[in-house]
Amino acid sequence: MYLGSLEVHLVSDGVVWVDAGGLFGLVPRALYSRYIQPDEHNRLPMALTCLLLRSQGETIVVDTGLGDKLSDKEKEVWGLQRPHGSLLEGLARLGCAPEDVDLVVNTHLHWDHCGGNTHGPPEALRPVFPRAEYLTQRLEYGDAIAPNERTRATYLAGNFAPLVNSGQMRLIDGDVRLTGEARAVVTRGHTRAHMSVLIESAGLHGLYVADLASYAVHFEKLAWVTAYDVEPLETIETKRRWQQWALERDALLIFEHDTQTALGRLKEFEGKMRVERMADL
Repeated sequence: MYLGSLEVHLVSDGVVWVDAGGLFGLVPRALYSRYIQPDEHNRLPMALTCLLLRSQGETIVVDTGLGDKLSDKEKEVWGLQRPHGSLLEGLARLGCAPEDVDLVVNTHLHWDHCGGNTHGPPEALRPVFPRAEYLTQRLEYGDAIAPNERTRATYLAGNFAPLVNSGQMRLIDGDVRLTGEARAVVTRGHTRAHMSVLIESAGLHGLYVADLASYAVHFEKLAWVTAYDVEPLETIETKRRWQQWALERDALLIFEHDTQTALGRLKEFEGKMRVERMADL
């Protein structure tokens, strides 16, 4: 699709299955099950929807999914399914080879957002996108290289450390413009330096929400935050600001993990927020 002159593609790296308690935290099952039902193992599907932007001569990939480094056991544990293939296969269908990518933006460094940054054996990891500059927040990298007991399992050094060490990953501080039509903006809460990607062209606006809201319903309901958020109260205030932004601009919202509502627009009905689903493209 096009947002003005900006070319936007949603590209899947698959779907994983995670415990419902992770995605909904303190929200009772009696409430969240009105929107989505867990399976017999109390798991919910979580899409790995990455973004391809072609903007003003730049080819940009936002988040890289799980990549190809997982063992068969890890794939089984996470219930990884790839009915549409991997990120690289999806990019290939769009005529985008790894060598064509100019910039890779990691919204944060959790395993499911940057696993496709690198490939190869652990002792000789190489960038998947050999010519690209990789981008993430300096504070996020600091948290990733010094994880605690809660975050250690999701920050896997092989996904990012080789790129920082080689100089291919640039660490930034705060919001940064990617092109005249796209910006990476800090949306704190899920992690201390989590980012979303704002797109604007020809008076039209959009937001790749990333983990500011895993599902569309998380964006609708301020109090609904995941158990994965390290700063849940910050998440609430960040969502409050971006809800208002989205309403004022009738912005297109892109949800990275929602298997039912990948695209939508926020509307207010009788004081309540609702994301109107758009057909998947």
